[in-house]
Parts: sequence; C-alpha cells; structure tokens
Amino acid sequence: MKCTIDNQVVLSRPPEGPLAALIGSFAKLVSEQGYSLTSIHRRVLLAACFSRWLKQKGVGLRSICSDDPVRYLRYRARHARPCQGDAAALRHLIDFLRSEDVIPGEKKFACQPTPAERCAQEFGQYLLEVRALARTTIINYVPFIRSFLEDRFGAGRVALSRLSASDVVRFVQREAPRLHMKRAKLMTTALRSFLNYGRYLGEVSLDLAAAVPIVANWSMASIPRAISAEHVRQLLASIDRRTAVGRRDYAILLLLARLGLRSGEVAFLELDDIDWNAGQVSVRSKGGQRNTLPLPIEVGRAIAAYLRRGRPATASRRVFLRAKAPICAFRGASGVGSLVRHSLERAGIPATTKGTHQFRHGLATEMLRQGASLSAIGELLGHRHPQTTKIYTKVDIKALRTLALPWPGGVR
Repeated sequence: MKCTIDNQVVLSRPPEGPLAALIGSFAKLVSEQGYSLTSIHRRVLLAACFSRWLKQKGVGLRSICSDDPVRYLRYRARHARPCQGDAAALRHLIDFLRSEDVIPGEKKFACQPTPAERCAQEFGQYLLEVRALARTTIINYVPFIRSFLEDRFGAGRVALSRLSASDVVRFVQREAPRLHMKRAKLMTTALRSFLNYGRYLGEVSLDLAAAVPIVANWSMASIPRAISAEHVRQLLASIDRRTAVGRRDYAILLLLARLGLRSGEVAFLELDDIDWNAGQVSVRSKGGQRNTLPLPIEVGRAIAAYLRRGRPATASRRVFLRAKAPICAFRGASGVGSLVRHSLERAGIPATTKGTHQFRHGLATEMLRQGASLSAIGELLGHRHPQTTKIYTKVDIKALRTLALPWPGGVR
C-alpha cells in the first residue's frame, strides 16, 4: 500500500521502525530548506529505509548514534548501488533528530588544556572582558601567545615571573623570519600586549614589553591591488540579471564596488539595516562598530530587485541568502569571496587578485582621482585611523608623473 509523505513524496509502503512517526516532519524541514523535489524524495526514502533497518537490528529511538548510519550504508552497499550524497543525507537526518531532542547529542570528550593553553585562553578572556577588543583581534593574538609559552615552558607549569628579555628576543628572532611581514608585526604586537597583561596580573615586574624587537617595515611599502573601473563595468555587465542568482550577485557586486564594503559586511547585512525612506544603510564594521552610509539609487534598486524577485521566502533576516539548499544565510565572508572569484572567472577578467578587497581599493583609487579628500575616502571606507587611508596617496601613478620635474639635461 502506497503512502504519501508531506503531500509530495510517495513511498511504496508506509514507514516503519523507530523513525516512522518523524519522517513527515523531516520531509517538511527538507522542503522548507529549499531542496528540490528529487532531493526531498531521496532523503525521505533513505530515512524510511534507515528506520526499517533500525527496526530489524532492534535499535530503539534513544539508542541511535552516529555509528548507525555508517553501518547502514555498508549494509545498503551490499544490496543496492551506492548513491553519491547518501552519507550527507543521513547526517542531515541525524542532525534533525538531535535538534528535536529525539536522540541524545554526541558526547564530546574535551582534552585537558595544557598550562600554556590555559594561560593563553585566560589572556584572551582578559582582552575580551577588560580591554573590550574585537574577537577577530583576540583570535589572531592567542595562538602567538600559546606558541610563546610552549616555547618557554613546554608542557610544564607557566610561571610568568620567570620570563626574561632574552626569552622574548629569542622567540621573535626565530619566528619572525618564517612569517609574512604583517604577521610578524602582529606577533610582536600580541607579545607586547601579553607582557603588559603579565604586569597587570602582578606576575611580571620588569617592562618586558619594551624588550620585544621591532619588525623592520617600510611605511606604506605596497601599493593596494585595485580593480579598474573598466573591469568593474565589464564584470557587472556579465551578470545575468534575468535569474534570481544573477540579481543577488549583481546587488552584492554593486555593494562592493560602489560602497567599498568588506565581504563580511555584505554577508552579515540584515533587512533592518536598510532604511529605505532615508536612503541609508547601516553596516557592522570591524570591531563591532556601526557605520551609516548613503545608499546610492543604483545599489538600492539592485537590492530591491533581488528582494522582490529572487530572494527565497525564509525566516532569516539576512539580506543575501545561499542559492542552493539548504537555503540559509552565508556562514561568513568566504561565501561572498567565492561568489566574487567565480564571477571574475566567468567574465574572463584577468584580475591580479581574486579577492573582494580589490573593489574597496578600486573605489578609493577612483575617488582619489576624481579629487576626493583622504578624509572623505576614509569616512566612506570606515577607516578608524587616517594612516590607513594614506596608502592610497601613491596609487595614482599617472597623476604623480605630471608633478615630476624634468630630468636635468633632458632625456639621454
């Protein structure tokens, strides 16, 4: 006797086994997440077969664990041709059962942290709670401190009072040559912060932060790699705005090119961040700060077109969503970066870099060439320090050439 699940999947017989009563709810979830009818049917059929196998093996609902899908797939491979994606489909089912508290979550056995790891974690907590630093900064600092402490104390007890200037200098001299200049400077900054933390605790009496060597650096040594205005026009023209994905990609690329947003700022943009009446958009910048920017008409129209005729119906408040199931918001900046990389490749643009920051650099460069002040550029890009914006003063090579004095004696 046939059985219909969630009014769209027809099975040859009713489900049986410990999951029988839950398969309808699972089918509804999969449908809401935007999977195709074929994928929904495959997942529901697999869930029904898995439930029947559990019944045969005498596995009760509360006894299901992560090993059971593996065992079932081995059994299934002996009786049917394996299908790509079956393992992922069963993981999806297990995650659903855990989210419904139907089966217990996996027990995680956390390893006991070493003294060096514990001290580094406490330092990170201090940076968060006392210094109120951004989490990204803390994530960058803590690994350097853990390495430094492991280098000095190994797996033994950490005694900050035993640290000396030679310990600090030796560590920096060995590690800095292995790192990119920016990473090396970040390492020394983290060390100074940690050694000041030691004084804050009262365990370090000397000013060891002063002993941290300075990493050699030429101010503004590198020229930002900016995408040209012509390549921006070529890229935007290559997007097929007749499709839902095209309307989404076009709106994202405009936000990058016209407002110079960072990839994470685009990924985490929410519907409530856009004030359509005032023509403004509120952006969560680095460090958790808010930056309110004017919303150009061109950008506003592109976002509105996506929201009206492209964005899937969902409870998520994020503006931009994944195009493939499961339909949800981008997990982070990497989703926007991947979109940019593939768009550049499809358009055949020979960009020197595939990242999203080239749009930010391109916007600043173009504004500078059109006579915008550094303060105006810094305000748009959300720079907290004027020094950050000064790097763009050297990108307009053509303009600088007009200011160059002729070579004495003429050209030889």
